[in-house]
Amino acid sequence: MGSFREVAAVDRLFEASWRAVYPELMRRANRRARGNLALAQEWLSNTAVKALLFFRRSPERIREPQGFLFLVLDHVFLDSLRRSKREGQLFDHSIDLEHDHQALLAAPCLSVFECTEQLERLLQLGNRVEQLPLLQRRLFEMRFVEELPYPQIAAELGITQPLVRKRVQLLRAALR
Repeated sequence: MGSFREVAAVDRLFEASWRAVYPELMRRANRRARGNLALAQEWLSNTAVKALLFFRRSPERIREPQGFLFLVLDHVFLDSLRRSKREGQLFDHSIDLEHDHQALLAAPCLSVFECTEQLERLLQLGNRVEQLPLLQRRLFEMRFVEELPYPQIAAELGITQPLVRKRVQLLRAALR
């Protein structure tokens, strides 16, 4: 990524695309989460972070930004299923859908202000990640974008798992 203007233009493209498709992204995530609003919001957060990082890293490869956001959501969903299966926590399809639907309706909706505030926080996070040294940026990508488990990160970096955990802890503190 080049100049501040280029980054700002890419950020504006991301923001406009996100705002345009957010309601449908939320509906799709909620459907896939079978009414589990917390899980749907987690997937949307992961989608936003991964998409923003990709927008910044390779904006020339994105031909349809809004469609790309749905693609990222699909990948986040599949990654979540794979991770759940790996951890032996498959979805419980016997849940009471009526109860979950009522809980969803009772859950507070995000206002435009709250959505904007969350988007601004994501943009700030993206800016902070861009300023990190290369090794910390790579650690951020492996843990939070690629969602690699600690043992795999340790193997790729050639360090111990406790050291990976400590570095992730320090990275979180630095990004706060």
